[in-house]
This record gives sequence, structure tokens and C-alpha cells, in this order.
Amino acid sequence: MYRALLAALLPTLALIAVATPAAADMRFLSYDPADRVTTALTRGLTLQVERGWFGSVTVHRLISTAARGSAAISQGGPNEALRVLPEGAAQTALYTVGDTGDARGLARALCPGAEQTYLVMGQVRAVRPLTVQAVGRWPGGQYRHCVTLNYEYRGEWAMPPAGAMSIDDDVTPTRPD
Repeated sequence: MYRALLAALLPTLALIAVATPAAADMRFLSYDPADRVTTALTRGLTLQVERGWFGSVTVHRLISTAARGSAAISQGGPNEALRVLPEGAAQTALYTVGDTGDARGLARALCPGAEQTYLVMGQVRAVRPLTVQAVGRWPGGQYRHCVTLNYEYRGEWAMPPAGAMSIDDDVTPTRPD
């Protein structure tokens, strides 16, 4: 009996294992600033997100919708970045801002003087507002909250906004090792 059940489940499990990468769905969610501080620092923002199984969302890139530029971010970072969030902050998705190209400029704008910048985001979902906390690590290993950015949902795209990225920008997701 167990052999018959195992024989019936094995092809299904193999199909799920093969189909998992194909199930990922790459989208671009655009947001407009919801307050003066956010407008001054970022104007508009598009997130390159990958939607996986069971509704999970991973952000791979931030794209400026007001000017040309994008910044790769990677999922994860030190827990210390979560510990310095303002009281009552509900954001938990931690990302590390890269240190090359436009990412360096974004990091300097959000946390001037920090050695490393981290973004802590709320749940990323279409048609919902988004709050992003910027946290920096300064020389000596001290972590500080830099700024809270608030966005209103603008729209969802299958491709990035025209002119927002160069032809050389890679829009394929990077996987954390």
C-alpha cells in the first residue's frame, strides 16, 4: 500500500520541483511619494519584484521613476538593523543596498556618512501603500535609523518604466547564496 502511494506521489513531487523556478513571476510595482520627506529623497520608486509560490514577494531592484537610475538590493542583512527601527515600526523584510553604481548614490542620500545602508520594508503588495525604513551602519559598528519613506501605490507593470533603466541593466533576479 505504501509503495503504491509513494509511486503515485513521486511524479507529482518531481513535477513540483521542476516547475518551481518557472512559477516565479517578475513584476514592476510603482509607487508615488506620500509625504514631503519621501518626495525630497526619492520622488518616485519602482520595485522589481519576484512573486513566488504562496504569495511570497522578493524585491531585487529599486528603480527611480522620476529619473534614470536603479539600485540592486539583496535580501537579508544583520539583525542589528532591525533593532534600531522606530518604536511601533512593523516592517520586517530586510535588504542590503549594494555598493556599486546608482546604489551607492541611493545609500548616500538615505544615510549620509554610513558605511553600509539597509532597507527594511513592509509587506510589498499591489494596491497597498508601502513604508520603507532606511538604517545605516557607521564606522565603529553603530547602527542608526536614518529615515522613514512612505509611498502610495501607483501601478503594476510587466516591464520597467520606459527610460528608467539602461539597456545593459539586468532584469533577471539574483538569488542569495
